[in-house]
Amino acid sequence: MKNLISAERIYYLLGATQSLAFATMFTTYTVYYVQAAKLDALQLVLVGTVLELAYFLFEIPTGVVADVYSRRLSIILGVFFLGAGFLVAGVWPEFWAILLGQVISAIGYACLSGATTAWLADEVGKDSVGPILIRAGQFDRVAGLVGIALSAVLASFGLQWPYIAGALLLLALGGVLAAIMPEHGFTPVPTEERNTFKQMWQGFSAGAKVMRATPLLMMLLGVEFFMGASGEGFDRLGDAHLLVNFTFPSLGALQPVVWFSIIGVAGSVLGLIVIEPLRKWLEALSRNPKQTAWGLLAFDLLTAVCGLVFALAGNFLLAVAALLVRGLGFALGEPLFHAWLVQNTRPEVRATMLSMVGQANALGQMLGGPGLGWLGRAFGFRWALGVGALILLPALPFYARAATMAKPTEESLEQLPNETAPIGN
Repeated sequence: MKNLISAERIYYLLGATQSLAFATMFTTYTVYYVQAAKLDALQLVLVGTVLELAYFLFEIPTGVVADVYSRRLSIILGVFFLGAGFLVAGVWPEFWAILLGQVISAIGYACLSGATTAWLADEVGKDSVGPILIRAGQFDRVAGLVGIALSAVLASFGLQWPYIAGALLLLALGGVLAAIMPEHGFTPVPTEERNTFKQMWQGFSAGAKVMRATPLLMMLLGVEFFMGASGEGFDRLGDAHLLVNFTFPSLGALQPVVWFSIIGVAGSVLGLIVIEPLRKWLEALSRNPKQTAWGLLAFDLLTAVCGLVFALAGNFLLAVAALLVRGLGFALGEPLFHAWLVQNTRPEVRATMLSMVGQANALGQMLGGPGLGWLGRAFGFRWALGVGALILLPALPFYARAATMAKPTEESLEQLPNETAPIGN
């Protein structure tokens, strides 16, 4: 069964099903947190801080496990942990249960973050990753549209039902992947050479040596730190800002919560309309590291400017428009960023180094999130979101510097230190 479906199609299935589940849960999750669980601005951000703290602690160990044992196993476990964590948060609309669910989900995110892209690169080759990630993003947006509609329907029966349905879908996905997911391109450390803690330390050390010896990767750590610090405010407070500071236009007999589904649909449709005609250009861009850096700078600048407009807007439609374009900027940049990482990492330590970059993002969220939450509680959501948008600006010079350092992929990899031999040697 594992040999009958290509790795590319399984990656599309994984991404689309996750997008379906996430859209089902996250379209109305802020309404669930605010109205059902009664969380305030600081508690909303603390939910994210707990998630990122747990993610930070588990990110490197899970990345090393993916490099030493099995990337397939890491992905499957990650999907199961995600489903279990969201189920806990959906069944009990209490602050403690939501925090516990975040810890469990963080293990899942950590298992997936380094392993998923590394598994894909193993199976299809690193040069094919960029086009697949861009194409997968389109499938994900279509699946997200279905999830948004499903969320609106389920929320009409109870705000917790989208969460529960999304969690069950992830648990089902884990079972399907266990049955059909292949792993042909990865060579684990031989059983007789395995020493769990020794291999984890060797894997971490090898990845750290490559990271320190590669200025471009150090630049990406800086970018991810500021991305995490900026994004946490929007992830946790953006919908609450709309809910608290604006009067939603009337939809007749429909509840205002339906507006979040409408906004979600509009964002997905905008992504499809804009990105699909640009797909060939984005694929070509992803193969040129220097052009990728300048493209990412432009997309992140767009994200920051629209985030500031969203924070300051006094009109509901202007705020929604800024939110949608901000999401488009992120959607354009995300696959390029991951393709760029893959091109500049060695296969044997790729999952570990992807995890390190993810950890930088988590650290940014942990350090930036509570401060933005305090601003939201003390001065209002506009202050928190405005500062959050400005925090992204220091990341832009990193892209400019990285563009001057970018070289063709093979040259970049040849300059990595010789002592980073495959783990276990």
